[in-house]
Amino acid sequence: MFAIDYQILVAAVLLFVGILSSKLSPRLGLPLLVLFLLVGMLAGEDGLGLAFDDASSAHALGTIALAMILFDGGLQTSMTSIRQVWKPAGFLATFGVAITAGVTGFTAAFILGLPPLVGLLIGAIVGSTDAAAVFSILRNAGLHLNPRLKSTLEIESASNDPMAIFLTVGLLELITAQMEPGWDLVVLFIQQIGVGAAVGLGIGWLAVKLINKIKLSAAGLYPVMVAVCGFLTFGISASLGGSGFLAAFIAGVFIGNNRFVLKRATFMFHDGLAWLSQIGMFVMLGLLVNPASLLKVWQEGLLIAVILIFVARPLAVAPFMGFAGFNRREIGLISWVGLRGSVPIILAIFPLLFEIPQAYLIFNVVFFVVLISATLQGSTLSWMARKLKLIEPAPVTPSATLEISALGDVNVDIVQYTLGESAKAVHRSLAELALPEGAVVAMMSRNDIVFPPRGSTVLLPGDHIFIVIKPGLRAFIDCIFSHTTSLSEAALASGELLLKGTARLEDIALSYGITLVGNQDESLDVMLKKQLGDAFSEGAVLKTTDAEMVIQSVRHNRAAAVQYTRLTD
Repeated sequence: MFAIDYQILVAAVLLFVGILSSKLSPRLGLPLLVLFLLVGMLAGEDGLGLAFDDASSAHALGTIALAMILFDGGLQTSMTSIRQVWKPAGFLATFGVAITAGVTGFTAAFILGLPPLVGLLIGAIVGSTDAAAVFSILRNAGLHLNPRLKSTLEIESASNDPMAIFLTVGLLELITAQMEPGWDLVVLFIQQIGVGAAVGLGIGWLAVKLINKIKLSAAGLYPVMVAVCGFLTFGISASLGGSGFLAAFIAGVFIGNNRFVLKRATFMFHDGLAWLSQIGMFVMLGLLVNPASLLKVWQEGLLIAVILIFVARPLAVAPFMGFAGFNRREIGLISWVGLRGSVPIILAIFPLLFEIPQAYLIFNVVFFVVLISATLQGSTLSWMARKLKLIEPAPVTPSATLEISALGDVNVDIVQYTLGESAKAVHRSLAELALPEGAVVAMMSRNDIVFPPRGSTVLLPGDHIFIVIKPGLRAFIDCIFSHTTSLSEAALASGELLLKGTARLEDIALSYGITLVGNQDESLDVMLKKQLGDAFSEGAVLKTTDAEMVIQSVRHNRAAAVQYTRLTD
């Protein structure tokens, strides 16, 4: 057997055990990353005897895994969420990390008897929250928080790594006398953030254009191409001196918020890659540590972890979050969701690469702090959210929403909705929903029975509805079948809504919240004929105080499609 054969077998067994251990997470109340780390530690030298102490390989593999995790996190982050919370999340990702690093660092220097710069290095390494841990708990544990709070936590964790990396690298270069304090540090920070953001936006834009333009021979290559774009973004940014992690996240956000070929398949592919990256990275990091070494620093590590969790993180969160409009309970939860994970452990490898005298002490202390943080905060997050009364009922959203973008120029989606009790469509027939032109109910299922829809079919909670729609109609269809209760002014002003002339005014009002003047039992066609009189014809325009309706087509002297546009100032 070749050496690589054995290594493949060992890697496969460890990954397989890591995947199976995910089933124990809900039962034991431990975050997945802790279980994955334990799998690696049990397989290591003090367990099954597998030796792994190559810091360079661990750094390389960890960097690849983190890049994929952050890119996938960007793909699944909506631009709406970023616009909503960019100020508080941006503060936490920059000043919050610096404050946390400062408080923790001076404490570490005092507890461990280290020089101040080395203590601050420990603070910088553990200064950022971990995207993999936060995404895993908030997105996969069924914890329902209000959207603003959840988005703040997720976007902070995805965007604060560049600050931690900047502080870590800067302090290492100061300690090793490769850089002088002052202007050089400022230039390094601007370079990391500026280049990372520019490359992320540029490659993201080019990737969307290229993916939609190119005709690949196999459909399976499109998700792979998106992944390659993510790694390309990381590599270009890092080569130019920018933050590759920030660039990968921004590129992911840009790509994920645009339409491209096989988008849903791409999301599923990258979700699998992100899970593989998490499992592989945490198991590898567990192999890298020597459990016996952790026992030598458990007291110091525990004290540093207590200061980090109960003092440094709240001090970094509380002052600004109050001004940002969060209440005390929300500030308390933000302070508690300071989970440390893979990023600090990867950064703890940096001192080993720089070969500073305290490198192994730093690595062991950081690893212990991460274990305490992930175990304590991760396992009690749901409990804390309940105690603070921040858990909300599960939103009435589809159990699975399938967006299947066809190859070529076909520009439609097939969307599945699972009706909840509060959806507007419930207890109404399909004919009463005033579905717009460009939306067709293709199939329904109820109690495992699939049947073709009819206009007289009355919809019930739990029904599964499959609808073929044009992309611009998504907001209007969500308003009828999903949890959305009202339409935004932007959607109403987009001009995408084409109402059928046969739709009753009452049904239009119930479905979209659009109130039209006239007998509510009459159809839109009849109302337009009364309002326009002799001017009724294709292309005729009816203006009201707040909207404009244009007859797009007329069939058999009846308005077939009417464009509705909300007028804005």
